[in-house]
Amino acid sequence: MTRTAESGEAEAFSRAAVAVFRLNGRFTAAVDRMAPAFGLSAARWQVLSTVAEEPLSVSEVARRVGTTRQSVQRIADLLVRQGLAVYLDNPAHRRAKLLAATERGAAAKREIDCRLAEAERHLCESLGGEEEVRRTAEIIRGLSGALASAGSGDSP
Repeated sequence: MTRTAESGEAEAFSRAAVAVFRLNGRFTAAVDRMAPAFGLSAARWQVLSTVAEEPLSVSEVARRVGTTRQSVQRIADLLVRQGLAVYLDNPAHRRAKLLAATERGAAAKREIDCRLAEAERHLCESLGGEEEVRRTAEIIRGLSGALASAGSGDSP
């Protein structure tokens, strides 16, 4: 591959990364505007959303949201103090408790999700419909997977 081609690929990837960062910032800001009414921030909502369907260890939550275990631990402790989550015994690991949403936490998550739904419908329409959004999500998942593999040494 020529240096010019490599430079073009690097620039394209860099632009994609900046666009994803910008999107994340805007999404975080949108959640941060509505979450305080429920005692949440975007970060707390993200952790709560991750454990709403099934209890998970703090380490697993960190892997799924792409942040450090320590950050998730701090947020998990706050959620537990607020009564929005609870620690459960983990049959697979005595010391690594599972984090689960309480009914109050699940209700707060559902309410925020309902408030986001209208904005999501509008955005979906403006992007060309559900199928286009699904394709975009698949591309983003592909980028995320490629980065995860590159970071683990699975690929050059």
